[in-house]
Amino acid sequence: MAFHLKIHAAIVDLDGTLVDTLGDFEQALNRCLADLDLPPVTRALVERTVGKGSEHLIRSVLTHQLALPEVAGSGLVCAGRGVDGLYEPAWLRYQHHYQRINGQYAQVYPGVVQGLQQMQDAGWTLACLTNKPLAFAQNLLAVKGLDGFFTQVFGGDSFAAKKPDPLPLLKTCVALGSLPERTLMVGDSSNDAQAARAAGCPVVLVRYGYNHGEPIEAVDADGYLDQIAQVGDWLTRA
Repeated sequence: MAFHLKIHAAIVDLDGTLVDTLGDFEQALNRCLADLDLPPVTRALVERTVGKGSEHLIRSVLTHQLALPEVAGSGLVCAGRGVDGLYEPAWLRYQHHYQRINGQYAQVYPGVVQGLQQMQDAGWTLACLTNKPLAFAQNLLAVKGLDGFFTQVFGGDSFAAKKPDPLPLLKTCVALGSLPERTLMVGDSSNDAQAARAAGCPVVLVRYGYNHGEPIEAVDADGYLDQIAQVGDWLTRA
C-alpha cells in the first residue's frame, strides 16, 4: 500500500488504541481496593478515568469510592482514610497487583497487527507512547507480541510531563529522527489529539477506545478510524 509521502513515522498510543486493557485495570484496581477494605469499582468508572496516568486513575477512583454512601456512612472515612492518606498504600497495592496480571485480561484490537505491519512495510519508524508506566507498557507489548513493531517505547514516567502536554510527542519525534509535521499520532482520546495539535503532529483517532466517556468524533482530529488497519486508506484520501 502506497502511503502519503509526507509521513515518515508514527507515534501510537497503547491503552484503548492497540490493546483493550480495561479488564487489567479493573482487576488490579479491585484487588487494590479489597486490600484497603473499599468496595469494587465499576467498569464504567474505569473507562471514564483511564488515560491520564496511574496517579490520576488511582486518585480518581479513591475519590469516587470514598464518596459512595455505603463508605461515607460507614465510619471508615476519617483523616487517615481520605484520598491523601490512602493514596500511597493504594499506589503500592495497585502496582503490586498490576504487575502480576498485566496482559492477562487484555486483548489486542482487531486490525492492529495488520495496521502496524502496513506502516512498517511502508518504511515508517514507529514508537509507542503511553501514559502507562514504562515497565508495564514494555511488558504488555511483549506479552501481546507487539513489541517488534516499535523502535522506541515511552511511558508516562519517561518524561517530565504526560499527554495531553506536547512534550512527550516532541521528545518522541526527536528519538525517531522525524519532524512533528511528518509524524502521525494514532490514538483514542482527547489526550492524544490535544498533545498532537500542540506538538504540530497530524492525528487520527480510533472510534473504539477510551475517551473519558465523551464521543470521539467531538474531538478535534484529522481523521477517525474503525481500525488501525485503515490508516493507509485514510492517508490516500487525506
